[in-house]
Amino acid sequence: MEHIPEPDLDADIAARTDVYFNRTKAIVSRFGDRHVTYALFLRRPVIAAPRLMLDWLGRAAAARNTRFDIELTHAEGDWVGAGEPLVYIGGNFTQLTDLETILLQKIGPACVAAHNAYQMSLALPKVPFLAMEARHCAGAEMQEMMAYAASVGSAAAQREGARGFIGNATDGTAHYFGAAAGMGTMPHALIGYAGSTVRAAEMFHQTFPQQALTVLVDYFGREITDALAVCRRFPDIAAEGRLSVRLDTHGGRFLEGLDPAESYAVLERHAPGAIRRYRSDAELRALVGTGVSAAAIWRMREGLDEAGYPAVRIIASSGFGVDKCRVMADAHAPIDVVGTGSFIPDAWAETYATADIVEYDGEARVKVGREFLLRRNEARLRNGH
Repeated sequence: MEHIPEPDLDADIAARTDVYFNRTKAIVSRFGDRHVTYALFLRRPVIAAPRLMLDWLGRAAAARNTRFDIELTHAEGDWVGAGEPLVYIGGNFTQLTDLETILLQKIGPACVAAHNAYQMSLALPKVPFLAMEARHCAGAEMQEMMAYAASVGSAAAQREGARGFIGNATDGTAHYFGAAAGMGTMPHALIGYAGSTVRAAEMFHQTFPQQALTVLVDYFGREITDALAVCRRFPDIAAEGRLSVRLDTHGGRFLEGLDPAESYAVLERHAPGAIRRYRSDAELRALVGTGVSAAAIWRMREGLDEAGYPAVRIIASSGFGVDKCRVMADAHAPIDVVGTGSFIPDAWAETYATADIVEYDGEARVKVGREFLLRRNEARLRNGH
């Protein structure tokens, strides 16, 4: 199928790129073009996630009726050390200089988010994850990028034996996880509309009788009471393992029946080693604090098992980033699924990718201090080896 160039892409590039790149393009056009090679890198370890950037670069090349030389130094999903070039891109200076801004936007955040998803998956290798990034994204482009990144980091962790991300919350990006549609059942708003947790579960089941049932149980602050009420209402689904309760208790209160003392007591019963060594404040909050703590998850498991519902699954959400996942692993928290969008980078400055030209017409040249970006054979030649 013949590719049709995008006539408005150049105008979009000109509007979105830094002005000094547009001016550089004008200067080089006047004084003579050269073939250059760019190296793109980040200053922190990441997982390589270049596909969205490369796809866009291909569109730009087609729109400009040119071609770029691409040398990936790491395959998608590979671990990349701080400062290591991710990719070398060669082409005419006039065709590449004004693309730098957008190329960096499309590769940096994806690589950092992929690394986060990779670490989270390895921290809880036996637990499947559900990507719930959409609500935290600044528009469709970021949503696409974060879903893609989670799939790349997850696939890297799966190659090391982790379950990783099994799906996500939206239809539009489900294809990154090999699915035809997103996953999910109900928000808190449906429970408010129904007037009770049980009634919301009934409404969902009547509307989607073939779907497995996952019920939020924190709306009324009666997590265990309402979870057991739903189990009694749907005993067959509960026994079949098609019923899950989702813990999403916010950080302003404890799960029903817990306080600091009882939270410690719960972990003493199930994971005493997790609280008997030094912990930071953040780790303690994840273990015995308010919200969805390890103690809260263990207490829910106790309540379900004691009532005769061992097959009911627990889905945990609310702030499950890399550090919280590690704490949950230390506490052996009985989580069946984690729902999270917390692979989105917290420190956005860490996502800033950088590009430098390392060759002009085949001659190795880069600004002082960035010699580490030169191709390895060129670096050896430059040093006289």
